[in-house]
Amino acid sequence: MGRKEDNIAKATEVMHIRDQIRNLCIAAHIDHGKTTLSDNLIAGAGMMSEELAGKSRVLDFDEQESARGITINAASASMVHNVEGTDFLINLIDTPGHVDFGGDVTRAMRAVDGCFILTCAVEGAMPQTETVVRQALKEKVKPVLFINKVDRLINELQVTPEDMMERFKTQITKVNNLIRQFAPEEYKKEWQVSVTDGTVAFGSAYHNWGITVPYMQKSGISFKEIFEYCHNEQQRELSKKAPVHEVLLDMAVSKLPSPVIAQPYRIPNIWTGDPDSELGRSMIECNPEGPLALMITKIWMDPHAGEVAVGRIYSGTINHGESLWAIGASKAERVQQVSMMVGGDRISIPKIVAGNIAALTGIRSAAAGVTVARENDITPFEAIRHYSEPVVTVAVEPKSMKDLPKFIDALRSLAKADASLQVTTNNETGEALLAGMGELHLEITTYRIEEEQNIKVSVSEPIVVYRETTSGNNHGESFEGKSPNRHNRFYVEVEQLPANVVQGLREGVFGNGTIRNNDAKEVGRKFGEYDMDKDLMRKIYAINGTNVLVNDTKGIQYLHETRELLIEAFNEVCKKGPIAEEPMMGVMVRLVDAKLHEDAIHRGPAQTIPAMRNAIKGALIRASTVLMEPMQKMHVSVPNDWLGGVTREITQRRGEIEDMPADGEITTVIGKVPVAETFGFSNDIRAASQGRAVWNNENCGFEELPRALLSKVVGGIRERKGLKPDIPGESYYMD
Repeated sequence: MGRKEDNIAKATEVMHIRDQIRNLCIAAHIDHGKTTLSDNLIAGAGMMSEELAGKSRVLDFDEQESARGITINAASASMVHNVEGTDFLINLIDTPGHVDFGGDVTRAMRAVDGCFILTCAVEGAMPQTETVVRQALKEKVKPVLFINKVDRLINELQVTPEDMMERFKTQITKVNNLIRQFAPEEYKKEWQVSVTDGTVAFGSAYHNWGITVPYMQKSGISFKEIFEYCHNEQQRELSKKAPVHEVLLDMAVSKLPSPVIAQPYRIPNIWTGDPDSELGRSMIECNPEGPLALMITKIWMDPHAGEVAVGRIYSGTINHGESLWAIGASKAERVQQVSMMVGGDRISIPKIVAGNIAALTGIRSAAAGVTVARENDITPFEAIRHYSEPVVTVAVEPKSMKDLPKFIDALRSLAKADASLQVTTNNETGEALLAGMGELHLEITTYRIEEEQNIKVSVSEPIVVYRETTSGNNHGESFEGKSPNRHNRFYVEVEQLPANVVQGLREGVFGNGTIRNNDAKEVGRKFGEYDMDKDLMRKIYAINGTNVLVNDTKGIQYLHETRELLIEAFNEVCKKGPIAEEPMMGVMVRLVDAKLHEDAIHRGPAQTIPAMRNAIKGALIRASTVLMEPMQKMHVSVPNDWLGGVTREITQRRGEIEDMPADGEITTVIGKVPVAETFGFSNDIRAASQGRAVWNNENCGFEELPRALLSKVVGGIRERKGLKPDIPGESYYMD
């Protein structure tokens, strides 16, 4: 039996011993070395050749990943690691660092209990590092730190040991500040990382070596020796004395929690059901004998088996061949295969128990974020919150109409696999609008349709998705919306929500969708904590994204009978605002009065919905609607000789330069640029710096579009959508 087969046999044995399981992911800024490190860990555990580790990028089994040298999918692998005679099963998920694929990171965090935060010794903690730390802590995933590319400090930057220590100290402090900022109250201190307690490791994933203080004590290697090995180009010898896989997997086993330890504090954070119910207790205990609860965190397409759903089992056991429900589906479905993931391989096994990450085929209704169980009426897991929203759209259609059915199927699969992708299709024309996180996200998606599904498509130029909001309010000056039969009237006022409330809504603090009467009091209390009027907010009807609808009326007869229709009208306006039919954000809609016909037949959907819709849109126009445009933060590092070209590129794109820290011959330009101005940025910045600039970007929310550009941009959007060129005024919504 080869080492790999031996490991697989051990893995299927250890997965039943929950104290000896570690579910973890590697998360970091783009190009800081995550996939190279994952390879080394897998090679060390005997799952691939050590010679290839760090070079073959085994977890980048997607062609596009290998071609572009970046990770796009969060891949997973299981391996066995022995510590002092005891075997431990490590389920590892490698995640993308590129800002366009942040959704994959968020979903991966739901499946794990511990996380290696990776930073580059030369570049330090970067913007995306902050995002991944925040994502981990929001899901109550415990972090440890690995400072990678230490060899570059010694060999390229020629730093002294003292200077190196100083750099490490700065990075550790920065990561600890992030933990202090984002960790749950009870873990702000406990989860701080430190060199002395072994929660910080240093090394080079590329050269296969790593070190922690506990490993120094165990192996007798000193820091001085490590410095000399690197300095004398003897990193191969160093990797024999301090192999990175052994150092980091030891650290994972001793410093990161098992499912049995993590689930008691993670379950209340990700599941809102009753903790004292049979399912609640079973999840908290990670009980393999209890009711089944599995959360799907990823769907990927296998050319032979079709859709493979990967997720974490928090309670119960999944058996080959049994029927399960994807909560929200119309029927139960049979599990055709249960597997463990090893890089690109799936190892089929008869069953998988609580505490593990499983791969299933046959559950066609499953999608990322869906709960799978034996009963279809359990409380599902909390929806996974994504930190950024889709900001770029392309129109895609098949070149040949005969491919249309296949094309619509491919889109359905893509939307399931990637919850960050929004797909809307026009079944008559076959045109689909794909909304994603950025240009690269959409490029990869269309590549998958063409190459993996073999469908030739036409793709439009990228379009930016703006948001509509109000810049003021119309307190005391409500807008009247009349029903077509003139028998029903609704009076609405709107106002802009404070920034902290919008952020809370984005993070899901208050929930989403229709608010049931018995939950309204609690939701009102939460708004009160954000300095909103809690008595007013207790009358809340619905939340849609970052917008809220409140019933601020008193004693209106029959109003409760129209409640669902009013919410439907509100949801329609949230999807399509009044000036450009772009989505709305950050608005509170208050219904302040209503006059309703006493006969229910005269206040049905065809009367109520248009009246309420016109009332909201008219109130928004009266309060002055503005467009918010998505922004990206840019970090461009460039040798000083080419600095002028880079600053010019940013300022020409309506960019705003915020800082320009210099480090020797290199200056980093930090600024904000509207997403609408970033198309083609890569080529232009390469030309401006003769290929010497290194840059990265991240989405950083929305800012108001300059008023001088409003009519031009709105005109362009209206023309593209086939609307009348003139922006409707108040009078348009009065009839």
